[in-house]
Amino acid sequence: MAAATLTIAQDATLLRGFAAPTGSLVRAIESIAARASFRHLTTPGGGTMSVAMTNCGPWGWHSDARGYRYVEHDPLTGERWPPMPAPFAQLAAEAAALGGFPGFEPDACLVNRYVPGAQMGAHRDWDELDKRHPIVSVSIGLPALFLWYGAKRQGKPIVTPVEDGDVVVWGGSARAGYHGVRKLPPGAHPAAGALRYNLTFRRAK
Repeated sequence: MAAATLTIAQDATLLRGFAAPTGSLVRAIESIAARASFRHLTTPGGGTMSVAMTNCGPWGWHSDARGYRYVEHDPLTGERWPPMPAPFAQLAAEAAALGGFPGFEPDACLVNRYVPGAQMGAHRDWDELDKRHPIVSVSIGLPALFLWYGAKRQGKPIVTPVEDGDVVVWGGSARAGYHGVRKLPPGAHPAAGALRYNLTFRRAK
């Protein structure tokens, strides 16, 4: 897959259209959600996330009053998370290599579902055991604004439009970078409808 690359920050790269077309990814997400439904997680502080989430792969990310962590079983069903589709893992590995991090083998994929008005506050992905592995984030459906804060949560972020099929890869010196997504405006997409999906691939364990 070919993609134009844009450097967001040191060790943080945007791969334009790398995952396009995304129709097959949407169908795979729907299959995953049929086994592990989307849910709005609560934060340790008691808030409810506006973005709905589910997972696939050996490990799934979870949040509740006990804190942030990875779990092997879906807390709603007690079953293991659905397997990560082979095309997902291949996409993540190829994108990571193009972003400068070869040999990436994700064991967790957090699937986020945005409706208009949903957003993701500034945070960093920091619950993984080995921070040498990168993060690979795939945008599907409605366009959004990706916010990169870097080493500190506060301040003015770098604002980067992300569209269907765009992939952001960060690791190395950017691995602890704070990032977020602005409120999603309404719209329509041929495959995702009035939604935006995001696949975040990680090496949890």
